[in-house]
Amino acid sequence: MAEDTSKARTISVGTIARVEGEGALRVTVKDGAVQDVELKIFEPPRFFEAFLQGRHYEEVPDIVARICGICPVAYQMSAVHAIEQVFGLQVDGALRDLRRLLYCGEWIESHALHVYLLHAPDFLGYDSGIAMAKDHAAIVSRGLRLKKAGNAMMTLLGGRSVHPVSVKVGGFSRVPSRRELESLRGELLWARDAAVETVRWVAGFDYPDFLSDYNYVALAHPDEYPFNEGDVVASSGLRISVNEFEQHFTEHQVGYSTALHCTLHGASYLVGPLARLNLNREHLTPLARQVLVDTGIALPLQNPFHGIIARSVEILFALEESLRLIERYESPPAPALPIVVRPGIGMACTEAPRGILYHRYEVDADGVIRMVKIVPPTSQNQSRIEQDLRLFLPRVLDRSNEEASLACERVIRCYDPCISCATHFLNLEIRRDQ
Repeated sequence: MAEDTSKARTISVGTIARVEGEGALRVTVKDGAVQDVELKIFEPPRFFEAFLQGRHYEEVPDIVARICGICPVAYQMSAVHAIEQVFGLQVDGALRDLRRLLYCGEWIESHALHVYLLHAPDFLGYDSGIAMAKDHAAIVSRGLRLKKAGNAMMTLLGGRSVHPVSVKVGGFSRVPSRRELESLRGELLWARDAAVETVRWVAGFDYPDFLSDYNYVALAHPDEYPFNEGDVVASSGLRISVNEFEQHFTEHQVGYSTALHCTLHGASYLVGPLARLNLNREHLTPLARQVLVDTGIALPLQNPFHGIIARSVEILFALEESLRLIERYESPPAPALPIVVRPGIGMACTEAPRGILYHRYEVDADGVIRMVKIVPPTSQNQSRIEQDLRLFLPRVLDRSNEEASLACERVIRCYDPCISCATHFLNLEIRRDQ
């Protein structure tokens, strides 16, 4: 039943279990118009930047991995690249390939989780991935097997699939043999075919007609689809080195959230798969490009609900990249480069599954961390999520409380927000004042 938009109205729902973290949403409506949108993150601060101060640089990869159980590699890679900049160290060759391969594993497992268990139920009319599995067991099994393929790569390269332990400044504590990597090949070949089917599957979903004018931000590398390295670029025309990040991107506190909001020149922007795909389409593999063309969906993607398509394309790309890297792999002479400690400040940005992740470290002459700044992807997307909700809400304000709540949740899930390592999210409250 449609709601009377002339009355004061409050909508509240309990938590749901298809995003990572806990938060709330409050929407204020007056005379049928949206007045205010607040994406409230109420989890207590975790103080990782403070925990790192006074720690030796060798401890950093293990500590930052604990920031997230879904994307620990992203935190490790941004950290080691920043500290290596301080020490004047350039990791290349087989060690660079292994870092890229480890990142592929994280993209695959994270994207498969979101596509199959967190986001697809919205399009197929289910409350959860478990409920969806009752009618689509083969599809959910495919998603779980895809995720398992990514986890297997993280386990081999990182020592375990959650909070890897082998990453270190200069390389790894241990590197795999070619034979160990080749053992993954059969499952990765299956996964590549499954990823093709995944792109075709999600392309057939019924998407809301909702386009937005985004300023996309991502890394861009002249020779490859970005993981660990590149300039920071935006569809608005910005192109800067990572060292210039804080000259253009600014964090600020809002009273209703324990997470900072990050803006670009004072305005919201979008990071993540949509941004990466739109800004780096020329570096897709021929197969990934062709499968996307075959769906009839053209780039650039401007509908946030198409994020599930972008993630699926990136699963396919990551699998192809993994096979390419394994094919050319030769064990490096040593698992890590020698370190010469020196004081300084280093900055790095890598592409977490949900978008660019910026780290800055100040290190003293003893290799002790004195200052840390970390800007995660979800902080960067928060303002943009609120803006999307402002634009989307008018089309659902005449619906019932439950329907309006679910519609807002679906918009938020397009971003796969990683609020924390938890798995439940939304309390929605809409207050209507005459």
